[in-house]
Amino acid sequence: MPKLNDTQCRNAKPVTNGDGTIQPTRLIDGNGLVLEVKAKGAGVWRYRFELGGKPGIYTLGNYPAISLSDARKERERLRELVKQGINPVHDRRITRAKRIQQGAMTFEAIANEWLGAKDWQDDTKARRRDMFKRVVFPTLGKLPVNAITPAIVLEVLQKAHTSNGPSVAAEAKRSISGVFELAVATLRADSDPSYPIRKALPKNKTQHKRPLTTDEIGRLMRDLAGYEGNFQTVNAFRLMWLTLCRPSEAIEAEWSEFDLDAAVWRIPAARMKKRREHTVPLPSQAVEVMRAMQSVTGKGRFAFPNRDDRNRPMTAAAFRQALKTLGWAGEYSPHATRTTGSTRLNEMNYSSDWIERQLAHAESNAVRRAYNHAEYLEGRAKMMQEWADLLDALRDGAKIIPGKFGNAA
Repeated sequence: MPKLNDTQCRNAKPVTNGDGTIQPTRLIDGNGLVLEVKAKGAGVWRYRFELGGKPGIYTLGNYPAISLSDARKERERLRELVKQGINPVHDRRITRAKRIQQGAMTFEAIANEWLGAKDWQDDTKARRRDMFKRVVFPTLGKLPVNAITPAIVLEVLQKAHTSNGPSVAAEAKRSISGVFELAVATLRADSDPSYPIRKALPKNKTQHKRPLTTDEIGRLMRDLAGYEGNFQTVNAFRLMWLTLCRPSEAIEAEWSEFDLDAAVWRIPAARMKKRREHTVPLPSQAVEVMRAMQSVTGKGRFAFPNRDDRNRPMTAAAFRQALKTLGWAGEYSPHATRTTGSTRLNEMNYSSDWIERQLAHAESNAVRRAYNHAEYLEGRAKMMQEWADLLDALRDGAKIIPGKFGNAA
C-alpha cells in the first residue's frame, strides 16, 4: 500500500496543463488519506470514505499546518467512526453545535439570561449586574455551569464577605442560587452548588442601624470635610445627609430632577422605593453642594457619574470605600443616615407627619393614607434648613443639648 513521506509532501507541486490552467496533484497515503497539492509545499488533507454505499469526503485541514504524522492519526480516528456507522462530517457538525451550546452555558451567559427575565426596575438590574461583575464573574463567569463546584462557590462568597461585607456576600449567594435554579430548570445543570454551602457563612441579619449621637454626627461631618478622596463622593454624601434621602437616590440623581433656583429636588416615581414622586426641599447648603457639582458634571445626565463610565451613575461601592478609608466602615452605614435624621428631628419636636413625608415613608394608617396627600413642603423646607444648620454646627464642634437645637449653656 502506497505510503507518503515528508519529502514528497514538501516537494509536491500542482500540474500545469497545456492551456495554462492549474490542476492539483493528489498524493495518496492509503486508507482514504489524500493530500491535494495546489502550490508547492502547500496543500489540503482529505479523508475519503464510504458509508452505507455512499461516498463521502472529510477535510482535515491544511498542510503543513497539519503534518503527515498528525493527518494519519486523525485518519485512524475517522476510520473508527466509519466502522461504528458514524459519518465523520455529521459528527463534526454535532461537535461544533455542542461547542457553541457549551459557550452559551457559561455562568455569565445564564446569569445575563436570568437577569433579563426578571421583572425589575432598570436601576435594580444595573446594581445586580454591577455586583456580578465585581464579585462573581471574575471567578465563575467563564466557567460552564456544570463545572462549578460548591468549593468554588464557597471561595467566591468568602472573598465577598471579607472584601465587600456580609450584605454583598448574601446578595451574591442569593443571585448565584437564582442563576442555578434557571440552569437546572432548563437542563443545563444537574444541581445548585450553592445549596450544600448555604450555611457556611454567618447569616446576614437585616438590621436597622442605630442612630448616631450628636457627637458622632459632628465627628463624621468633620471627617468628611477633611476627606481627600473623590470630590463627588463627598458631595453625594453631603446631599444624602442634607436631605435624608436614601443612598441610591443620592448617587443616581439626575440633573433634570433639580430646580436649584427654587431649591427643590423632584425625584421621579421610577426611582423611589414606593414608586411615588418625591419632592425634596433643598436647604441652602444642599443648593451650594449641587451648584459646585454643576460646574463639574452639569453637562451630563448624572450629577454624580461613574468614574469609568460617565453615562452611568456612581455606585454604592464609592460610599463604602470612603467610609473604609475614614475608619467608619464598622461603625456607620449610609442607611443609618435616615435613622439618625428621624431620631434627631423628633427630638427637635418637629411634626412626625413632616418627618415621615421628608423620608418618603408610606402612611401606615390606611384611612390616613387614602386622604392625606399633603406635602408639607413649606414646613419641611424650614425643618431641613434647621437640620442643615445643625449639621454645620456639630461639624464645627458645637455641643448640643439633647432634645433642643442650640448650643449647650
